[in-house]
Amino acid sequence: MLYFTLRRLGLAALVALTVSILAFLLLHLSGDPALALAGEGARQADIDMIRKTYGLDRPIIVQYADWLWHILQGDFGTSVYFKTEAGPLILSKLATTLKLGMAALAFALCISIPLGVLAALYKGSLIDRVCLAIAVLGQALPNFFFALILIMLFSISLRILPVSGSGTWQHFVMPAIALGYYVAPAFMRLIRAGMIEVLSADYIRTARAKGLPARKVIFKHALRNAIVPVVALAAVQLGYLLGGSVVIETIFALDGLGYLAYQSITYKDYPVMQLIVLLLSVLYVLLTLAADVANAWLDPRIRVS
Repeated sequence: MLYFTLRRLGLAALVALTVSILAFLLLHLSGDPALALAGEGARQADIDMIRKTYGLDRPIIVQYADWLWHILQGDFGTSVYFKTEAGPLILSKLATTLKLGMAALAFALCISIPLGVLAALYKGSLIDRVCLAIAVLGQALPNFFFALILIMLFSISLRILPVSGSGTWQHFVMPAIALGYYVAPAFMRLIRAGMIEVLSADYIRTARAKGLPARKVIFKHALRNAIVPVVALAAVQLGYLLGGSVVIETIFALDGLGYLAYQSITYKDYPVMQLIVLLLSVLYVLLTLAADVANAWLDPRIRVS
């Protein structure tokens, strides 16, 4: 187990290094940062001064090495628009995005696990088709459109939930539903397929032949084994939820990383944009690493392979 973890950790470090290179290069490949910072109609002298001030006149590999060295030392640069250190600024928004991501993931699991189990138990029936229809609707309906429907229903018509802000838990209900419903179908289909496979296994037939209660067979023996792949998918989907919350946070005016990313793109705040991309990418890599280790601990066959 230790060798498996160390090997996965080394691979995660290489992926994180590659991601840092891409995060640095993407913003430079999108155009001249000095020209973007100077704005339209700027004089060439002003553009040259900005290029020299931010070190943009140096070779690109030197700029990357200097940027990475400062990141490793804990120096994350200064926000061009907010005029403050980028590190504390981003950390102050991270908690809101983590709350939203965890709430959306919890909502997705709460609706997908029961639906997946029901669909597997009643395979081919009307219940199965209804569950699959709910899954199809979840992926076909854009989350921003679903968010607007929720606002019209719960905020405008019923007046029971706030439209914007992040001060209380009520502010996270609609954003979590809008964001979590989109990833729930993937969990539901995976659990359904796993349950169908497990329910036809020999040990399940043996447990039933011994007279074990149906509830114990389903939840203790079948679901316990069928849910193992969900661990890896949950880590991947949580990474997606953290990185894909830009639209939802903007709609509900949640003061998180997604809304900050929208602001930094709008105001061409390159240091903040780079750091957000790097942070979310590293979080995604760490979540994937945690999923691999958890799966190896749950299923020894993965360690052997």
